[in-house]
Amino acid sequence: MQASTLTKTKQNSWGGGTKPLDAGYGKLMMWFFIVSDALTFSGFLVSYGFSRFKNIDSWPIADEVFTHFPFLHGVDAPMYYVALMTFILIFSSVTMVLAVDAGHHNDKNRVAFYMLLTIIGGAIFVGSQAWEWKNFIKGEYGAVEIQNGQILQFYDLEEGKRIPIDEFAVSSTQARVTHDDNVGIWYQSESKLPEITLDEVMTGFNNDIDLTVRLETLDENGHKIILSREQAEIKLASATRVVKGANLIRNEYGNPLFADFFFFITGFHGFHVFSGVILNIIIFINVLLGTYEKRGHYDMVEKVGLYWHFVDLVWVFVFTFFYLV
Repeated sequence: MQASTLTKTKQNSWGGGTKPLDAGYGKLMMWFFIVSDALTFSGFLVSYGFSRFKNIDSWPIADEVFTHFPFLHGVDAPMYYVALMTFILIFSSVTMVLAVDAGHHNDKNRVAFYMLLTIIGGAIFVGSQAWEWKNFIKGEYGAVEIQNGQILQFYDLEEGKRIPIDEFAVSSTQARVTHDDNVGIWYQSESKLPEITLDEVMTGFNNDIDLTVRLETLDENGHKIILSREQAEIKLASATRVVKGANLIRNEYGNPLFADFFFFITGFHGFHVFSGVILNIIIFINVLLGTYEKRGHYDMVEKVGLYWHFVDLVWVFVFTFFYLV
């Protein structure tokens, strides 16, 4: 009688009644986590959409920001690498499905093989995202900021394209030293000297009459507004600093809110992918050790698979909001 009671308790850990949706405790808790995390991402993306709509005239154009491709320096490849990253992550979702299916058939070798492919895909995605961050932070063209905080990007009228400040700035022979607290304003310090000073940029601009600037503001056709040479000279008279790349304060591509949201949302998602890779590695090791084979089921593979599909699905929305829309 006692043995029968113990067996019944082991089979049904819910303490009475049937299991909800015929799902085990661990799988149901994973679904609760996914739903709550989905609401968090939804809040972030709604905030991004609201901010973009409010600043629609100055929002950076994704095709002009994400143009890098590994080992193809100087080649204009808008969105190509981001599309490749997306494909790799989605393909890792396919390998995870195959791993779960192999687990249903208690095929240890196939589970291990497809889990390994999933781990490789996730690691490539995380590495690619770090590489993309590096390029975004470093910048490609450079710009100047004027007194009202507006960003001015340099444009070559003869060639009809944006031009990096490195190509026309005139290097100064004057030695530069890092600002110290005991010299000048006591509460200001400088941790790193700028690569190019504002004077060098202005000297180069004045020496090349084909140069002008374009605003971060978009016209009715969705293109950056290009000023005449005379208008550019008036605007540059109030220039305050050189801006290279992007950070949480300034962004050479336009509105700084874009960089803020980019770092926060893609970083938050990247942390999820990184965590998923760690979880997959742990599960992969357990598969090799035969842990789940001894248990007689691969439910843990299915649970971590739910999480992996979730982060893949979230990336589809992040990709759409940041890169496509």
